[in-house]
Amino acid sequence: MTITYYHAEPLANSLKSMIPLKEKGIAYTSTYVDLHKFEQHSDWFKAINPEGQVPVLDHAGTIITHTTVINEYLEDVFPDQQPESGPLRPTDPAGAARMRYWNKFVDEHVMNHVSMHGWHRLVGVIARNVENGEFEKLMEHVPLPDQRKKWMQARSGFSDADLALATEKIEYALNKVEAQLGETPYLAGTHFTLADINFYSHCGMMVERMFPDLEVAKHFPRMVKWRDIVTARPAVADALSSEDRTAPGLRTWSGDR
Repeated sequence: MTITYYHAEPLANSLKSMIPLKEKGIAYTSTYVDLHKFEQHSDWFKAINPEGQVPVLDHAGTIITHTTVINEYLEDVFPDQQPESGPLRPTDPAGAARMRYWNKFVDEHVMNHVSMHGWHRLVGVIARNVENGEFEKLMEHVPLPDQRKKWMQARSGFSDADLALATEKIEYALNKVEAQLGETPYLAGTHFTLADINFYSHCGMMVERMFPDLEVAKHFPRMVKWRDIVTARPAVADALSSEDRTAPGLRTWSGDR
């Protein structure tokens, strides 16, 4: 049964569901959706996902959206395809609960705060480069009201107070992760799971570059060690080498200053 994965650059949400595909060795067709050209809001893509957001997994006509749902779906449909390190979702109820706890924490208390800084620094540049009149026309094609507001806020810029609060939330999350890694080598226990993939994709991979003032290496050494271990996994390295059309100078997340 064929799989098509619609995604942007290998960062954040697009990376989060790409890594499990690579880890599990699932063959798929990669379809790049260029966010710089607003392809996620085009008619052809909204016919696939009416919400106009990447990534999307098309499994022989079954459309799955939202990364946490996609990743659990892959575990349900391909339980026998797993990395050598073990299942990405623990098979015991307690382990699965720990994994889901951390996924919920990242989804609700990490992703949006990192995303705000990303939208402010990266998406804001894209939005401000669109001429008046043309920008308003593009916004007419954004299907989700909250996303339209976010684009408009990125164009005008997020407030210093909102950005400072988001940074506080991120620092809290880093302290929480650092404490957990003092007890277990991975977030949900002794094995690499979907929880590690989630935090790595949204925060752990690029937090040192995005927030140099937090002195991550100094204050969160366990997290840095964990990040390096995750980055060295062959499947993760393979995912990170995927297509990336982000303009040079805007790649705060992927390495460029």
